[in-house]
Amino acid sequence: MKSILLTLFIIPVFIFSSFTHKPALSNNIIVLELFTSQGCSSCPPADRLLNEVKSDNIIAFSYHVDYWNYIGWKDPFSKSEYTNRQRTYGTKFNSSTIYTPQLVINGQEHIVGSDHRLLNQKITKYAKKVNANGVLLSNVSKSEDAVNFDYYVEGSIEDTYIRTILVINERKTYVKRGENRNRELINTNIVVNELRLKLETKSGNGSILVPEIVKSTDDLSLIVVIENNALDITGASQKVL
Repeated sequence: MKSILLTLFIIPVFIFSSFTHKPALSNNIIVLELFTSQGCSSCPPADRLLNEVKSDNIIAFSYHVDYWNYIGWKDPFSKSEYTNRQRTYGTKFNSSTIYTPQLVINGQEHIVGSDHRLLNQKITKYAKKVNANGVLLSNVSKSEDAVNFDYYVEGSIEDTYIRTILVINERKTYVKRGENRNRELINTNIVVNELRLKLETKSGNGSILVPEIVKSTDDLSLIVVIENNALDITGASQKVL
């Protein structure tokens, strides 16, 4: 487990347009957010575990942070925005440090991302809980530059935000330097773009840009997450593109 000191992060707010849609059913979706890096030797087991546990009811994605880039290998998927999101969770969890691999569960608690036994316990715990919001995605389409979709959110949307997340399902990288030098890493569920927007209406349409790092051969997934002001995740849905 690797750690650094904590600082604060503020996320910009935007607005979706609205439209009428049929309601979705509430469910017990579990959202797993892994903070990882290709420069961290402790991270590959957590990356593998995240991919092993994901399912229709377990939505999993990984943020590649940038604070490991200094040791000689620049993670091509790393962004300072993802480090800042981890710092925001650090503030919520009253932690003076952030670390990799860190796994955040439904925005409510965190564990070391490679702890298989504890993760299974947490999945069992959260599988018994029903989300406050159901999310229905429809009319999902991908062009060369963007992914477009319609959404409907069931349940109260007071003081909630909608996060639109685009992920590469799998990518292999040969790491030449750093703690994982001379290793081929298989990363999965890699966040490559994200928008966090104030949720003003229960139904609407959204769009997220496809960044240049995405190759024509990459398989992608669209994930939509609903969270409240406390960063607790209250609902989610995903579509494989």
